[in-house]
Amino acid sequence: MLPIDAAAHGSRWRRRHPVDKAVLGLGLTVLAISLPPWPGAALVLVAALTVLLGPAGVPGRRLWRAYRVPLGFCVTGALPLLVQVGGPDGFLTAADGGAVRAGELLLRTSAASLGVLLFAFTTPMSDLLPRLVRAGVPAPVVDVALVTYRMSFLLLDSVRRIREAQAARLGHTTRAATWRSLGGLGATAFVRAFDRAARLQSGLAGRGYDGTLRVLVPEARVSVPFTAASIALLAALAGLTLVLEGPLS
Repeated sequence: MLPIDAAAHGSRWRRRHPVDKAVLGLGLTVLAISLPPWPGAALVLVAALTVLLGPAGVPGRRLWRAYRVPLGFCVTGALPLLVQVGGPDGFLTAADGGAVRAGELLLRTSAASLGVLLFAFTTPMSDLLPRLVRAGVPAPVVDVALVTYRMSFLLLDSVRRIREAQAARLGHTTRAATWRSLGGLGATAFVRAFDRAARLQSGLAGRGYDGTLRVLVPEARVSVPFTAASIALLAALAGLTLVLEGPLS
């Protein structure tokens, strides 16, 4: 199980309905994208961090480990705005206003990423995917997503076991041995993936699979107070942005 998925299963909000957490997490993401970068996205970033580390109870170290990957993409996407290619001053020069645009983009994307992580750290996929059928998503699409989600963990576990076996047999002592081990890892993982898929298909057929995977979904109701508080927080962030935008700009 991935660390973020393990955190979602042990979250304080684990028993809350996904709609409650979607209103808050995805609402923060929408605000980060739609509000002015300063001070809107900055306020959203602070609010998302406060909720994640406070009421949601996400450990700071675990949050950083998950956040640093999208943050790296945010930084990588903002860096090209600092320069321009071509022009009278040379092939590669500093762009006019590039630092401001790069900072605005970095604020938007980093705040939006935290909103998505808020939803991910509190909502296991096993709680979300089965409920998508009730929301109107075709059942075969949800079934494929469920199977893919399950198979991805099995594949990651197989890769981990193969790497441990290779390391125990001194398969990573030299560069040549490492490359041979990497090739063997890819080939073995490919074969095991198809073998597991074939066994899964046989098991489903033996259990009378009729095109729909029926799973037990934990009982949960949409909390009106929680949803109302989330909407109030989103409205307060939007209002505060409109109030501060004039003086700060």
